[in-house]
Amino acid sequence: MSDSPATPKVGFISLGCPKALVDSEQILTQLRAEGYDTAKSYDGADLVIVNTCGFIDAAVTESLDAIGEALNENGKVIVTGCLGGKKDASGQDVIRTVHPKVLAVTGPHALAEVMDAVHLHLPKPHEPFIDLVPPQGIRLTPRHYAYLKISEGCNHRCSFCIIPSMRGDLVSRPIAEVMLEAENLFKAGVKELLVISQDTSAYGVDVKFRTGFWEGRPVRTHMTDLVASLGALAKQHGAWVRLHYVYPYPHVDEVIPLMNDGHVLPYLDVPLQHSHPDVLKRMKRPANGEKNIERIRAWRAACPDITIRSTFIAGFPGETEEEFTHLLDFLKEAQIDRLGCFAYSPVEGATANVLASPVPDEVREERRARVMQLQESISRDRLQPKVGKTLRVLIDQVDRNGATARSSADAPEIDGVVYVKLPYDPSISLKVGEFVNVTITAADAHDLWGSVD
Repeated sequence: MSDSPATPKVGFISLGCPKALVDSEQILTQLRAEGYDTAKSYDGADLVIVNTCGFIDAAVTESLDAIGEALNENGKVIVTGCLGGKKDASGQDVIRTVHPKVLAVTGPHALAEVMDAVHLHLPKPHEPFIDLVPPQGIRLTPRHYAYLKISEGCNHRCSFCIIPSMRGDLVSRPIAEVMLEAENLFKAGVKELLVISQDTSAYGVDVKFRTGFWEGRPVRTHMTDLVASLGALAKQHGAWVRLHYVYPYPHVDEVIPLMNDGHVLPYLDVPLQHSHPDVLKRMKRPANGEKNIERIRAWRAACPDITIRSTFIAGFPGETEEEFTHLLDFLKEAQIDRLGCFAYSPVEGATANVLASPVPDEVREERRARVMQLQESISRDRLQPKVGKTLRVLIDQVDRNGATARSSADAPEIDGVVYVKLPYDPSISLKVGEFVNVTITAADAHDLWGSVD
């Protein structure tokens, strides 16, 4: 009797944002469903898939370098992701121009096309082991938290962004499908669900907020209905729901009261980008700085514990010193809890590239540094009052020195952490993926320190 053929193995490299990570998880889930195995090294892989990012020049370089490394180390490479749909100035495919030996190139969110390429170059096993795939699919995050992508694409046409040209217009997932995925994740032990999309607030706009059904009851395909349903489901499992990429539309106000029950976290990731109305107009961004200040005040009045995270761009084309000072004044007034600032980086294909009066590189970087210096003092002032308070935290890592955890104010990888001292009582153990109450004993501009009650 001859030996059965070896299980084909696929190596996987995932680059880019959480939305790309979800695409990677879907591809890995399908590979496992069809009986493929994953390889931990180039040598052990029959082929390699690279999921790319093409949002800014640095990401393009990183993606092209990763493809080149995979070609050198393995030789059989399939490319997918945002860079896969990108053309150069002459209309040629960016990836094939640099790396003509890749086996196939697809754009983002292209599960079927990726699998077709895998089938062509690495035929699937004859007997797929469907039962080996858990209901929640294959995840690249730790077991206790996961990203839940509720839609694909975006209807905005921000002048600095090329995401719509790569991922298309907004396409919302059916609400029953989203809820079923969330339920499977909670049942699998996920304790924190991070809701993501290009524009979470716009969920359902493309389908005119049509009614779906979940557990036998009608539920609109709408942000507020979805968040309420996710919050109720999280409560059943003692878990958290965290909202990312929330544009400050008026209906977001309806979500704030849901944040007082401890399951929909009092946390909003709002990509404001700037404050000056003229800069926002050149960016083609919705809303303006004055309205955003009013909304932030209203959110904090309705939910005093809310944490607001945002990102800003310094040195956007045409930004004057007066407009930049307006941004600094806005930040002083808004007191954003968690903030990231980027020096403007031209992106090939973005309409902002042709705007008048580009800001010199050194000025862009100097302004970014000024924003972050201001934010450090704001963050320090915002964190200091937490000393002496008891916070519920989720354990991410445990070692002999203690534990690293996150509170409701801390999204993984982008915000601060809570360093937890090991309890004196040896009968009390700290475990990854568990919630504990921690009394905060110290704070700096980014992180907290505490001990278990």
